[in-house]
Amino acid sequence: MDKKIIPILIFVFIYSLNFASALVVDADYITLYPGEQGKITINVDNNEDFDIEKISVNLDLSDLPFTSVGSSQEDIDDIREGRDEDASFTLRASNEIVPGDYEIPYEITYFEDGVESNLKKEGSFGLRVSSRTELDFTFDLKGKDIDSAIVGQEGKISLEIINKGLGGIRAVQIEIFPEGFELLSKDKVFVGNIDGDDTDLANFDVIFNSSEGVMKAKITYKDFDNKEQIENINLPFTVYTEKEALEKGLIIKSNTGKYITIIIVLLIIWIAFRRWRKSRRRNNKGR
Repeated sequence: MDKKIIPILIFVFIYSLNFASALVVDADYITLYPGEQGKITINVDNNEDFDIEKISVNLDLSDLPFTSVGSSQEDIDDIREGRDEDASFTLRASNEIVPGDYEIPYEITYFEDGVESNLKKEGSFGLRVSSRTELDFTFDLKGKDIDSAIVGQEGKISLEIINKGLGGIRAVQIEIFPEGFELLSKDKVFVGNIDGDDTDLANFDVIFNSSEGVMKAKITYKDFDNKEQIENINLPFTVYTEKEALEKGLIIKSNTGKYITIIIVLLIIWIAFRRWRKSRRRNNKGR
């Protein structure tokens, strides 16, 4: 290579680097939710000492779960030196998008005033897709040895937490407040993390004291955006009395006590009979 060409190439390279820094690009950081749309404004600042024209701002959404509402390209006629202009786009997140942080690539092409060849600046800006927490709760009552809960007997309460949202929740903890039952286990249970579209259970050992009770609980957790949340639930329930359980055939009445009573009575009669017979024999011998 001719040594005279090298300084020229170096000058051109340095000049192109300097010109590439002529544009300062800044974009709004927004939060979207699955299936929803939001407006993003990209600010293009010409901080060089010359004008630029025929500016075209393009978003590359080809491999991303976003669509542009309207065009993904916006043109700006010119930006004078030391001035700035905005390009606005409306993006819609896919219904099935996975919540998280995303980078949106952009490409800006433009011309220096009076120069025929175009120049290019590439980059990206970030946005966040969050998830609204949507929880549901169900619970189940069971006896210790049978499927039905009965007043006066031990049993179990199982509280199910259903995460119907797309984003997970973390550090889930349940605190229970007994009403109509007595706790045999701890009143707090740490569940941990529950992914989106998933469930988890918390079990409590109890004694049912009343035929009517309320499942009162406080659920604390951190949502997808790491914000602590609290939900309180009050779920009433009914429990079979022993009489109702017998009538429905849920339990069988034990006759053990009855049999023991009969045996004791028979034993007393037998002992009394023997004593009477011995006494009678003595009386007969004494005559």
